[in-house]
Amino acid sequence: MYEQVVVSADWLAGRLDEVRVIDVRDAWEFDGIGHVPGAANVPFAAFRSEAGDEGMLPGRETWEALLSNAGVGPDDDVVAYDDTHGVFAARFLVTAELYGHPPERLHLLDGDFSAWNREHETTSESSPPPETDYAVRDPERSPLVDYETVLDALDDADTVVVDTRDPGEYAEGHLPGAVNLDWRELVDDETRGLKPESERSDILADVGVTPDTRVILYCNTARRISHTYVVLRSLGYENVGFYEGSLTEWTERGGPVETA
Repeated sequence: MYEQVVVSADWLAGRLDEVRVIDVRDAWEFDGIGHVPGAANVPFAAFRSEAGDEGMLPGRETWEALLSNAGVGPDDDVVAYDDTHGVFAARFLVTAELYGHPPERLHLLDGDFSAWNREHETTSESSPPPETDYAVRDPERSPLVDYETVLDALDDADTVVVDTRDPGEYAEGHLPGAVNLDWRELVDDETRGLKPESERSDILADVGVTPDTRVILYCNTARRISHTYVVLRSLGYENVGFYEGSLTEWTERGGPVETA
């Protein structure tokens, strides 16, 4: 069992025969640009749906079909990657956790596809994945929080509500009292991977997010908070709420909004 949340390209290279690798880029990138050998392609658009379950979750049957077709078993170690600093891959991993895949078996490739491409072999050939019959399970513990929980948290001095959108979006309107932490602040633009752990911890502490605080994350459609959620998991944070409905549901339900 591997409990590292974020893994390096070298880590993955030594375990290609032991893990299932998921590439969430578009099919033309997977085939035309190349991919990690043995990876299965599950494009981001395939697991996002406004007609599925809560928020943008795709629905249980859709998820089961996608993972079965990708050859993922219910207890496989899964490594996901994209070419956008990991934000789309993180969304895949959070979706897997919410549908009951063991969280300790879910891993994000640090530095996205470019980290692999710089040092390791890629391929444009695809081999059929093993046949699986993936079944969704209820997670032992779900990070999901609903509208009412978030509304109550606005008046809770022991909870930090974090808006992971960019400062311009935050200024236009955000949940009252929320702090702004653009998810990209935790990423090193040069390496495309996460900033060093100590630097990440300092950035989080600057907005009041520390391991002993209760944290609730939101953005617009729960994509960007997926990346921040994975980062917090990698740092050992345990009390993190994931508002799947995010600002889309919040405004639809008439939740209070303030401007900067």
